[in-house]
Amino acid sequence: MKFIQQFYTRNFLILLAVISLACSNADSKEKGHSGVDTDDFKNYWYAGEAEITRYQLEQARYGEIRKGDAVLIFVTEDFLTDKQVKYEFGDSKNATSILKLNFVKKFYTGIYPYSMMTSVFTPVDMKKQSTLKVTTSSQEWCGHTFMQLNKRDDKYTVTVRSYFQSEGDKNFELKTVLLEDEIWTKIRINPHSLPTGKFEIIPGSQFARLRHIPYKVEKAQAELQEITDKALSEATIQMYSIDYENIERKLSIKFEKNFPHRILAWEESYPSGFGKNVKILTTRAVKTHSIKSNYWARNKLSDSYLRDELGLIY
Repeated sequence: MKFIQQFYTRNFLILLAVISLACSNADSKEKGHSGVDTDDFKNYWYAGEAEITRYQLEQARYGEIRKGDAVLIFVTEDFLTDKQVKYEFGDSKNATSILKLNFVKKFYTGIYPYSMMTSVFTPVDMKKQSTLKVTTSSQEWCGHTFMQLNKRDDKYTVTVRSYFQSEGDKNFELKTVLLEDEIWTKIRINPHSLPTGKFEIIPGSQFARLRHIPYKVEKAQAELQEITDKALSEATIQMYSIDYENIERKLSIKFEKNFPHRILAWEESYPSGFGKNVKILTTRAVKTHSIKSNYWARNKLSDSYLRDELGLIY
């Protein structure tokens, strides 16, 4: 009897040790995946510079493909969670470190230009807070529009200001789900945080703008996979793909598997144009140039050479 008791006690302790080791390895693995506490992450994102990357853009608009520039500017800064603006002075108790993305597109349709910009503000510590704010503006010769989304408690408040009568000035709320606009910052902070399978999502604000569709929660499914694309990289890369259920839209983003998970290219397919004979076209963007720079201080004529280093055309 004593032997049996010792046998079960010993095996129980072994089982506890195995569970403890498994949990320890899981925690360690998760921490390694997030990367925000590593020296590599700190040295790359907290060096007082932004990462600026130019992409060769082929933008679908009005049933045709237009050439242009797309630029992704990633930079960390302190952000006030209550006022939801950049922290510059005063009490810092509500300040948190965020990874900001400024996503810019410039292209022409016939005689007139389009200029679009989305700003995304995602806390580096995504486990505590989801993306706090997104703003998108679009300017072209017909008029301009502006949209702002703010995370307030358990919902997003949305403000829309538009030149177009059908859109006008609107204020409404959406439940907190994944934002397509925050996928880009999630990739850079921790690509393992990207959801897969079926889930709810709010489509990209630039897409909603170009399609003139209501900005609302949709259903989609996604997968994250490793692929080989020698045109983009000699190393194995990752691709995150989203397929929407009730709207005709597919998005795929290709990025480096290893830190700092630079975005190499993306494609998005959806109806381009309006009317009965609308076609499904694919917008494509491929990385061509990239630099690290404190661009906010490079505002002299003598700094213009940096535009050449980025290969900017428009």
